Amino acid sequence: DAFTYELWAPLLSGGTAVVAPPGDLDAARIGALVEEFGVTGMWLTSGLFQLVADEAPEVLAGVREVWTGGDVVPAAAVRRVMAACPETSVVDGYGPTETTTFAVRHRLPAGGPVPASVPIGTPLDNTRLLVLDAGLRPVPRGTAGELHIAGAGLARGYWRRPGLTAERFVADPYGPAGARMYRTGDLVRWTPDGTLEYLGRADEQVKLRGFRIEPGEIEAVLGRHPDVAQAVVTVQEPRPGDKRLVACLVAERGAAPTPAGLRAHVAAELPDYMVPGAFLMLDALPLTGNGKVDRRALPRVEAAPVTGGTRRLPRTPQEDILCGLFAELLGVPRVGVDDDFFELGGHSLLATRLTGRIRSVLGTEASVRLLFENPTVAALARALDASGTARPALEPVRPRPGRVPASFAQRRLWFLHRFEGPSPTYNIPFAMRLTGRLDPAALRAALADVAERHEALRTVFAEDAEGPYQIVRDGAGARPELTLVPGVRDAGRLDAELAAAAAHPFALDDEIPLRAWLFETGPEENVLLLLVHHIAGDGWSVPLLARDLVTAYAARHAGGAPAWAPLPVQYADYSLWQRAALGTEDDPDSQAVRQLAHWKRTLAGLPEELPLPTDRPRPAVAGHRGDRVLYEVPEALYRRVRALARSTQASPFMVLQAAVAALLTRLGAGTDIPLGTPVAGRSDDALDDLVGFFVNTLVLRTDTSGDPTF
Repeated sequence: DAFTYELWAPLLSGGTAVVAPPGDLDAARIGALVEEFGVTGMWLTSGLFQLVADEAPEVLAGVREVWTGGDVVPAAAVRRVMAACPETSVVDGYGPTETTTFAVRHRLPAGGPVPASVPIGTPLDNTRLLVLDAGLRPVPRGTAGELHIAGAGLARGYWRRPGLTAERFVADPYGPAGARMYRTGDLVRWTPDGTLEYLGRADEQVKLRGFRIEPGEIEAVLGRHPDVAQAVVTVQEPRPGDKRLVACLVAERGAAPTPAGLRAHVAAELPDYMVPGAFLMLDALPLTGNGKVDRRALPRVEAAPVTGGTRRLPRTPQEDILCGLFAELLGVPRVGVDDDFFELGGHSLLATRLTGRIRSVLGTEASVRLLFENPTVAALARALDASGTARPALEPVRPRPGRVPASFAQRRLWFLHRFEGPSPTYNIPFAMRLTGRLDPAALRAALADVAERHEALRTVFAEDAEGPYQIVRDGAGARPELTLVPGVRDAGRLDAELAAAAAHPFALDDEIPLRAWLFETGPEENVLLLLVHHIAGDGWSVPLLARDLVTAYAARHAGGAPAWAPLPVQYADYSLWQRAALGTEDDPDSQAVRQLAHWKRTLAGLPEELPLPTDRPRPAVAGHRGDRVLYEVPEALYRRVRALARSTQASPFMVLQAAVAALLTRLGAGTDIPLGTPVAGRSDDALDDLVGFFVNTLVLRTDTSGDPTF
C-alpha cells in the first residue's frame, strides 16, 4: 500500500526512487542507504521508525522529510529523531488501504515543538473526514467516535466480496446523492484546534469489570511519561474470569520507571478502572513482518499488583476471604491485609459490589460507608466483627408461591399506571442500527429467548385486596411482539417513526413490558428499536438486554439455541426476598419500619422547591420535556477532584455532589440542598446479570449553612 506513495511521489516530481536491498532493515542499513544515495525523503512504518529512534536517530540526518504511520507514532520517538536531526521534518501519515494509501496527515516541521501525543492530523485534498457515533450521527468535538472517510480516494469495494463491501462501504448521509463512505473501525476525536487524534481500534475496545475501555487511550497517556519510549496495553486473562489490564513498556535509554510511578501517572489522567494492574518492562516490542507491533507475541505472564513492598499475609480465615474478594473485584492476583481498596483502583460502584459479596459470602452486613472508613482488609475485618448479621441470602424460592407480590419499586409504577392510565412516561427505548442481511425469523426467536431468560420481560400485573402482584406468562403470551416497518428511507420519517414507537403505551395488566420494531432504512440496512417499560427494567438492564439479544440472535441464525448459563435468580425471587428482608409496616421491629422512621427523620422539613433564579417560570404541570448538556471536565480540574477525593477518603462523585450543593447555595437556593441521585439497587451479586427494575432515587441532603468542612 505505502509502496504507491514511495514509488510515485519521487517519480512524478522529478526525483529518484531508491529500492532497498532484500532482507530486514535496521538502523545501520537505513543509515548506509541514506548516506550512499543522498536520500531526502522516506516512509517508515511506525515500528521501524521507533526502532531507528531508539537505536540511532542520527542516521536520518540529511533526510528532509520522514513520513511514518501504520500504527501509533510515539511523541518521544519523534522528539529523539528531531533532536538528532534538526533539519528533518516528520509527518504522521494515516490511511487505510481502502482509501488509497493516505487520507490524513499531520506535519511536524523541523525545529518546531512536538505535542504530548502526535495527532493524525487533517484530511488530504478531496477527502472528507466524519467522526460518527453508532447511529451515524456526528459526535461533539472532544468526544470519541468512529472515523468514516469519504472522497475521491475511496475504493470501489473488495474484489468479489459483496457482503464485506456492503458492511464497510456504506451510504454517506452527509455527501451528495449516491455518495459512499468507508467505516475505518478506528476510534478518533477532534481536538480543539481542529486536528484528529487517534484513540485506538473499535474492535480492540474491551470491557473490564463492567467498563468499556479503549486501550489506545491508556497507551497515549503512558507514552507521555518521560521515562517511557513505547507502550502497548492489552487485556490478559491468566485464569478464567480473571481479566486485567497489562501494560507492556519499553523504557527510555537509561530510565527505570517504577510500577508505582507509572500507576500514579496514569491515575492522574484517567479513571481508576483504566489504570493497568501490571506493568511489564521489555527490551523491545515484538514486531510483525511489516513493522507493526505484534500483539500476539507480547509476553503472557501473570500480572503482579501495582503496589510494592512487603505484603502482610492474612492471619485469620475472615481476612483470607476478604483478601480473595478484594482481588476478585479489583482484577489483581493477590492482596495483602494492609492494601487499600481504593488505592488499588476501587471506587464507589465496586465498593457496592464488594459489600454485596461480603454479605453473601461471610453472612455479615457491611455498608459502603464502612468500607470508606476501613479501606484495608485488616481494618475492615475488625469493623465487620462489630457489625450485625446479614440480611437473608437471595436464593431461588422453591416452590414458588401462587401469589408473588410486586416489588416496592414496581408498586410505585403500578400506582402511577392506575392513576394516570397507560402512558409512555416510564418507557425505556433504545435503538440499534443493523448493517448486513437480517434474518427476521431468527430475530423473533431471539426476542423470545431473551424474554424466556428474564422473567420480568414476560410479566403482567394484577391487583387484589393485598395490592399488585406478578403473573409470569409462558407460551405464546410470553413472546414479545416484533413489528416490521419497510421502506423507511428518509431520515426525517425515521425520527418520526422512532418517536411514535417509543410513545407506545403499555397496558401492564394485559401486555408484557417488552416489544420491538424493525425499520428497514435501505438495502441491508435496518434500525431495531427495543422498548421496555420501566417496571421491568432500568438503565443497568439495557446493556444486559442488548448483550443477550445479540447472543441469542447469533445462535438462532446459526440454527441453534443460545447456550448461556442459567441465571442464579429471577425477579420474582428478588421480590419475595425483599419482602422477607424488610418485613411489614405493621411489625414495629421490622427493617421496613426502621427504615421508614429513618427517612422521616432525615427528610423532615425538606424544602418542597429550591428557589433558583431560572429564566423561565416553573410549569404548573410537568411536560416531561428535557435535554442534556454535555460538559467535559478539563484535565487539570479532574486531577484536582481526584486528589481531593483521595485526601478526604471520598469518591469523585462525593466531591462533585458537594460542589453542586455549594453552587446551588451561591445561586440563591438556600442552605438546605436536597439532591436526587439514582442508585443501582443491586446489593447482591446474584442480580448483576438480571434484567429488572432495581434502581432507586436516593435523596442526598446537604446543609451548607455556616462554613462546613468537606
